[in-house]
Order: sequence, then structure tokens, then C-alpha cells
Amino acid sequence: MRIAIGSDHRGVAARLRLIGLLERLGHEVVDCGSHGTEAVDYPDIAADVAHRVSHGTVDRGVLLCCTGVGMAIAANKVHGVRAATCHDEVTAEMSRRHNDLNVLCLSAEMLGQELQDKMIQTWLETPFEGGRHARRLAKIEALEPDCGERQGDSLVE
Repeated sequence: MRIAIGSDHRGVAARLRLIGLLERLGHEVVDCGSHGTEAVDYPDIAADVAHRVSHGTVDRGVLLCCTGVGMAIAANKVHGVRAATCHDEVTAEMSRRHNDLNVLCLSAEMLGQELQDKMIQTWLETPFEGGRHARRLAKIEALEPDCGERQGDSLVE
């Protein structure tokens, strides 16, 4: 699987460690930064990862910031992205089973390394169940704008 991963300045250490985990698990990783500890605006990183997922240049994305919440909010503004902040293995699993989550957002500072690792592995290994959940996702997708200008996309009507 091809996975884009990004973090703000507070998630650099966790991102670098998780890149190693993803590569050991056999995934191709696209590192979207941030590449230092100087403050950056997390929406920029979230947009980069989310657009790669939206355009299909990667299969999934992982985002890290202090809480994971800001990254999820920003990533969900991109058409076709389903991002959520997960806090444990159960939410990581259910986000895939029921929501076909394609961008996992994690707290870089409030989750231990072992839990982050387990959550990533669970999220990557869990399939989408489809069925009634696919019907619900179609309803969510219908809520997204489907024409006109979208920030960051080349679509202009």
C-alpha cells in the first residue's frame, strides 16, 4: 500500500518513527513533512496529504499533530477524504469497518508509541465491511459539493 504521512512541528519525532514502522510492514511511504521543529501551520500539511488521497496518488494517509483534531478538521475539507482522530485500537478498527476511513489522524503527544503502532497496524489490516455502511457513505458523499471551485483542486466551473 502507498501511504502519505505528515505532521506539524509537534509530530515530527512520531512521524519519523512511524515511517520506519510502515516501511517495516512493507508499505511505500510518501513523507509530506514537516521536516523541522520550527512552527508550521498544520492545515498546509493536512491539505498535502488529503489531496494525495483524494487524487489517488496514495492509497491512504496518516496525519499527526498535538491532538490529531486539527488535522482531521482540515483534511475533511478535501473532497473524497474521510479523516478522523482515533484514540485507541477500537476506534481505529471501527473507522475502517464502518467508515472506510482513508486518513487516520493521531495525537503525537497524548498517545504512547506502542498504542500508536497498534492503532496503525489495526487500521491498515482492517477491511471495510460495505453493505449498509456503503449506503451510509454514499449519503455522506452526497453532502459534498460536486461542482464549482474547490480550494486546492484544479476544478473551476
